[in-house]
Amino acid sequence: MDLNTLLETTVVGLGYELVDVEMSPRGRTIRVFIDVPDKESGVDVEDCAKVSNQLTRVFEVENIDFDRLEISSPGMDRVVKKAADFERFAGQDIQIKLRIPVNGRRNFQGELLGHQDGKVGLRLEKDDVELEYTNIEKARLVPRFD
Repeated sequence: MDLNTLLETTVVGLGYELVDVEMSPRGRTIRVFIDVPDKESGVDVEDCAKVSNQLTRVFEVENIDFDRLEISSPGMDRVVKKAADFERFAGQDIQIKLRIPVNGRRNFQGELLGHQDGKVGLRLEKDDVELEYTNIEKARLVPRFD
């Protein structure tokens, strides 16, 4: 079983959402970002400890070699990867970087309108654009501080 499948299975099995995984260049540090969509206060220290303890045991059984395991909440500027997340966070500000430029641009920032038929809608200052979901390299929420 590959590491991403192992992480997804374990984290989801504990009742959390696997948001993202980062590996250090040599794979010695594994950073796992989790969320609890149904919990208003979000991820807390106990959640991180629970996932960390379980993953440590699973890695031992599966002979996954690592030096450091870090479990964290995704933060206010969380990455948005899954198609369902582009629906879930509609109405929030987002920053998107494309793989291939559209109209000479790779970077967009605006209000997320959602995801439909393989396209992500974005409201910019002057107009709305639709971006191909498969062309999105990175996407992050941009927190609003009013």
